Amino acid sequence: MTPLTHTTSANTLLDVGNLRVRFKTPDGLVTAVNNLNFTLAQGETLGIVGESGSGKSQTAFALMGLLAKNGLIEGEARFEGSNILSLNDKAMNRIRSKDIAMIFQDPMTSLNPYMKVGQQLMEVLTLHKGMSKANAFDASVKMLDAVKMPEARKRMAMYPHEFSGGMRQRVMIAMALLCQPKLLIADEPTTALDVTVQAQILTLLNELKQDFNTAIVMITHDLGVVAGLCDKVLVMYAGQTMEYGTAEDVFYRPTHPYTQGLLKAIPRLDSEGSTLATIPGNPPNLLNLPTGCPFEARCEFARARCLTETPILNTFVSGQKSACHKSTEGWAV
Repeated sequence: MTPLTHTTSANTLLDVGNLRVRFKTPDGLVTAVNNLNFTLAQGETLGIVGESGSGKSQTAFALMGLLAKNGLIEGEARFEGSNILSLNDKAMNRIRSKDIAMIFQDPMTSLNPYMKVGQQLMEVLTLHKGMSKANAFDASVKMLDAVKMPEARKRMAMYPHEFSGGMRQRVMIAMALLCQPKLLIADEPTTALDVTVQAQILTLLNELKQDFNTAIVMITHDLGVVAGLCDKVLVMYAGQTMEYGTAEDVFYRPTHPYTQGLLKAIPRLDSEGSTLATIPGNPPNLLNLPTGCPFEARCEFARARCLTETPILNTFVSGQKSACHKSTEGWAV
């Protein structure tokens, strides 16, 4: 293995380099994202996975310019060559929805309850595309049809509370895609949905990815969700990259103990009656990150070196990356 080098190619749409997000609190600085690096090509899907509090959503908010007022950001995020982290609010507003769109975790809190769904959809097109109301109405109905919304024209005159959870999520997806953005960030878009609707939404995203050639960043705590959608997977823990690689490598040849633990925790239909595996312990305090590996206290393979030395993100010949001393020293699993 050789140390990670951050490289980009000609078709790179998004290049995130040394992204660091911290928050000022009365108790000190909380490090939510710590030196994150990844690239995304046009039409490619990246899954960012990890437990709650691992920094997934804050990565998305940083890219969208939606951090809380006490947030501090360092590093770069080059979208089509321009560092969007350095843009002011006015410049960022021109990019949001038009070039980069986001599907939020809870559609009920993301939609305005006092406005009809049609008004909220049309507003995106009149604001960013300068469309007339008539053209915006027709385009919104067409997009609702594209996301498999039944009776799309009728739904335009309804309020968000009149929709089911799955239908509200379809509205959010339609709203995100109205301007045909080049990048779509989906922050746990299936968390509040039942299994059947969850599968429908994932199928829909896959179809839309192919139809519009949209690059997608799928954020989730569930590795099973990204299995059939993502080309690459980035595993985060305590704001850091634990493992990165193709979906096939991460699912079938995981090298980091944390990734292995997440995979073992997925319920299996062929193991009825067996005990569900868990990862013991809790994530570290982000106010006071450990000196060594952040996963050391919960890792069954931890050794003395893990307690004092932070592992470097190394890369295998295949391109798969892992931040673990076990990977570099070949410890027996």
